[in-house]
Amino acid sequence: MTEGAVLIDGIDVWAVTQNSLRRQMGVVLQDPFLFSGTVRENIRYGLHPERNEAQSKDADAAIEAAAKAVGAHDFIMALDDGYETKVGEGGAILSGGQRQLISFARALLADPRLLILDEATSSVDTQTERIIQAALERLLKGRTAFVIAHRLSTITKAHKIVVMDHGRIVEEGTHAELLEQRGRYFELYTMAFAERAETGKA
Repeated sequence: MTEGAVLIDGIDVWAVTQNSLRRQMGVVLQDPFLFSGTVRENIRYGLHPERNEAQSKDADAAIEAAAKAVGAHDFIMALDDGYETKVGEGGAILSGGQRQLISFARALLADPRLLILDEATSSVDTQTERIIQAALERLLKGRTAFVIAHRLSTITKAHKIVVMDHGRIVEEGTHAELLEQRGRYFELYTMAFAERAETGKA
């Protein structure tokens, strides 16, 4: 199919400016982008330039509040210089899970109306995933989110799940509805549950 339109609240995305659209959107990727500045600067990066009052005490408080909300504050404070710790190019001094938590704090600080999570938990360990699951409940509340995931624990509470197989939509529904259908989603979910049970991660 090569025709159609993408609508947000009934408005075609081509009818709004790119700048306006970007202000409404936040993205958390599988491999988050961190630059070689401090932890604080990397979280602050989520703010749109028009809203970024980088030197104000209020902005610093908001950064720390976002980090606390997603479960990142404790590990940040354990770093040598806390929020002023330089993370190195690509966040070299941090683990994959820590980098991901910073990206969640960044997204929460930006407060987007639309949030896209692209395999945001696929590269983290089980313990960090539990922290991220709690963070997701705060991050997703009151906003529209598109969650792309192979790790199905990320999407079980979604209002609608779309199952794709080889580029085609094969099932749609809630977690409970898809389990009842005992189709492709049921196979994937039970397979993932069995793997966790075998490795003691359930």
